[in-house]
Amino acid sequence: MSDKITLTPEQLEKFGDEMDAIRQRVVADLGEADATYIRNVVKAQRGFEAAGRALFYLPPAWPLAVASLSISKILDNMEIGHNVMHGQYDWMGDPGLNSRMYEWDTMAPSANWKHGHNYIHHTYTNILGKDRDIGYGILRIDEDQPWHPYYLGNPLYAFLLMVFFEWGVALHDLEVENVVKGKRDWEDNKALAAGIRRKIKRQVFKDYVAFPALTGPLFPLTFAGNATANLIRNIWTFNIIFCGHFPAGVATFTLDEIANEDGVESRGHWYYRQLLGSANITGSKLFHVMSGNLSHQIEHHLFPDIPARRYPEIAEEVREICERYGLQYNTGSLGKQLGSVAKKIFKMSLPPKGTKIPGLSVLTGGRQSTPAADAA
Repeated sequence: MSDKITLTPEQLEKFGDEMDAIRQRVVADLGEADATYIRNVVKAQRGFEAAGRALFYLPPAWPLAVASLSISKILDNMEIGHNVMHGQYDWMGDPGLNSRMYEWDTMAPSANWKHGHNYIHHTYTNILGKDRDIGYGILRIDEDQPWHPYYLGNPLYAFLLMVFFEWGVALHDLEVENVVKGKRDWEDNKALAAGIRRKIKRQVFKDYVAFPALTGPLFPLTFAGNATANLIRNIWTFNIIFCGHFPAGVATFTLDEIANEDGVESRGHWYYRQLLGSANITGSKLFHVMSGNLSHQIEHHLFPDIPARRYPEIAEEVREICERYGLQYNTGSLGKQLGSVAKKIFKMSLPPKGTKIPGLSVLTGGRQSTPAADAA
């Protein structure tokens, strides 16, 4: 658990009021500029996809085809899919940009993703034992997660999750780790698994059968190009998302910590938890668009249903408020945040100091044990 500054209940109420005021002001100002923006992004995404598909008919242009298709898939996943399915553009009344109807170009069915991400992750952000995005059921990413020899493979698991990220997201809701622990039955996964199989079949047929077949003798090149574009999108999204929650200084919480004297979490504390449980990435305007503005992960978690294009203009005000309350505003370059995440993944793979495991003492350097280690 990271160090956290505790605000008084009165301070939390005022902090929450200030955040609510930002939200109300932005929501009241939504209009044509926001609608034009997302429609232009959709046009750009479709243009890059069409160009990429067409360029596969010209073998010397293969790198350009892959680049164009990769940009299309990143835009579809990040600035369009993720944000549309948060309901950021439901107010437009456009069926093509409605969170209830949108389906994205990735293995995870939108309905499953909206439950696992919009509900579970955004409701229980960084609460240990409730937010399954803390380690995704695969990784040890927080020191309060009990260590087990399985986590010696932490760096390898993270690498594989990055390469196959869309598959990992698709399978996330099956909660395989809870099935293994006996907390969930395979029977509970029947309907979910059926939906995932249908979506995976469609995606595999589209990218690895239909579009390659349309290029005739260039089938192998097109197949490889589609696979490479998916790989590039996977690596990009994994890194942006991991930099949003796992750099040093990001806080995790327990259920007991978030409850006030009435046994519930106040509105102000909810904002406080979203702030301390997220991290931003600095960069250019183009970088922010390509990250779906999840480079402003703090603002996204404070206001998940506000169009993401608004996050940069909100960020300065949020940061100023944080400074007045003495709250950490975690931000840094992509290189800095990536380095911090990588360091944590490697550090969490090792047993806590002093863990008594025969044959592993060389890894601990004879350091002293911790309660978490003893519990493990």
